[in-house]
Amino acid sequence: MGFDVGVVPFNSDGWGPPDTPAMTLLPKREGEGTHPANIPFAPFSRSEKLGRIADWTRNPNFNNPASRSGGGGRDAVFDFALDESSTLAAAADDDSSFRLVDGKPPPRPKFGPRWRFQQRPQLPQRRDEEVEARKREAEKERARRDRLYNLRRYSTASAPASAGARGRDSPALKSSVDIQPEWTMLDQIPFSTFSKLSFAVPDPPEDLLVCGALEFYDRSFDRVNPKNERRLERFKSRNFFKVTTTDDPIIRRLAADDKATVFATDAILSALMCAPRSVYSWDIVIQRVGNKLFFDKRDGSQLDLLSVNETSQELLPDAKEDINSAHSLAVEATYINQNFSQQVLLRDGNKVTFDEPNPFAAEGEEVASVAYRYRRWKLDDDTYLVARCEVHAATDVKGQRSFMTANALNEFDPKYTGVDWRQKLETQRGAVLATELKNNANKLAKWTAQALLASADLMKLGYVSRVHPRDHYNHVILSVIGYKPRDFAAQINLNTSNMWGIVKSIVDLCMKLNEGKYVLVKDPVKPQVRIYEVPADAFENDYVEEPLPEEEQVQPPAEEQYPASVMDAVGEAEANAAVGGEAAEGEKDATAAAV
Repeated sequence: MGFDVGVVPFNSDGWGPPDTPAMTLLPKREGEGTHPANIPFAPFSRSEKLGRIADWTRNPNFNNPASRSGGGGRDAVFDFALDESSTLAAAADDDSSFRLVDGKPPPRPKFGPRWRFQQRPQLPQRRDEEVEARKREAEKERARRDRLYNLRRYSTASAPASAGARGRDSPALKSSVDIQPEWTMLDQIPFSTFSKLSFAVPDPPEDLLVCGALEFYDRSFDRVNPKNERRLERFKSRNFFKVTTTDDPIIRRLAADDKATVFATDAILSALMCAPRSVYSWDIVIQRVGNKLFFDKRDGSQLDLLSVNETSQELLPDAKEDINSAHSLAVEATYINQNFSQQVLLRDGNKVTFDEPNPFAAEGEEVASVAYRYRRWKLDDDTYLVARCEVHAATDVKGQRSFMTANALNEFDPKYTGVDWRQKLETQRGAVLATELKNNANKLAKWTAQALLASADLMKLGYVSRVHPRDHYNHVILSVIGYKPRDFAAQINLNTSNMWGIVKSIVDLCMKLNEGKYVLVKDPVKPQVRIYEVPADAFENDYVEEPLPEEEQVQPPAEEQYPASVMDAVGEAEANAAVGGEAAEGEKDATAAAV
């Protein structure tokens, strides 16, 4: 049976279908409508959108049981009226079962365990301050990460991996003395062995001689606070002496009288006692002469300067000319410490004199207030140690004469420590001290060890800050706090038995050496010390080994070069803040000093 397509009419008059069709395409069925036969028709209006013509995938008998038994299944694929009615019915069923869900949390009881301990709502001003504080902390952390990233990138490009984040070329990680090829390394001692040492010495030691003169402490400095700060004065006319052991005429006399076998100063002994806390490199010259041992320091040694942020995680700038570099801050800290130790005294001419005058001062020379106590400790039956110890001031407590040491901590930029002394010293003094113990553990331990060696009854710690973070010449005293050396040593976990154990082990090691000259050097990177045998003429005459020559060292600027008024003006321009009264006071001080 073929498929009949019907007759296609031909238009002989032109294009298009003729006016009268020849016949219908398909014959009509009897009893049906006017539409063509055998063509299914779905009723629709012209306004409706036709989405589909036929759906051959659906089952027309699923929702219409009547269509299963009756005919019309053939045309059901074109009939969408059934789908529309079933869809509307299903939607009506869904709407009848739909319920809104309440998203609000259940109400809390006003009285209960949670409500009882709930904090009060914060005020809007307080909340804004906390938001600003979080922003400042985030900016500070971001700046710290940027600095660490740049330093690590520089170190990996220019230094071996074993040198750490700073790199061996960093000034902070350079050896304090240039190791010469003709030197012979005899031994190296890791700091881990020092922590296990312990030795007890008789206490108190024997005082052989006391020299110098002391002025009395001014108690008005105990009332100094950030709101009542005092300008740090400059004492250019007073001379400070940093004389090594073998250049001390008193020690030479005691050695000639055979008073001891080991001789040193409190600065050298404290460096040995606190060696495990040190990070920067330092060196001590050891001379074995006969049966005697002399611990010396070189001229311009690191022991003459006070380190700043030595044990801090924040890295200081490496540029030598930067005012916040390690060497510049060390020079500034030493300068502050000397002036502070003299400013806290009563300069009324009343002094405490001792057996002999200052052994290093010329006649008629004005010297700083200091007393030298030459003391002797017994290390064993054949070994005695004599050390020169310093105290800086005297005071009368309940009718008894007491001696004290005076040292100053200095703040250079709160961005490095994260603690602003002007805001925290009055309310959170413990947090300030804890931060300093973290950043300057070695320096504070050495000060405590020197106070213990001198048997000082009190040690005064001053908090000195810059007038402006970019002005490293003008400073103010923010607070002065006193501690008992033994209590402070316990607070910072400084064990006196371990300190003397380190000294005893070094003395025993050096007493086994032959006569000659040696140098004990702290490794700039690793926590250990090395002992080198050096020529007899080392560090003398033209034998120059200092990594920083004197003409290249950063010194505090002269008043003529950087007047106080100029520095205050620079500070105002950089900080966009009015220094105001402080700048005027700095100009008055500078003018008075110049006159």
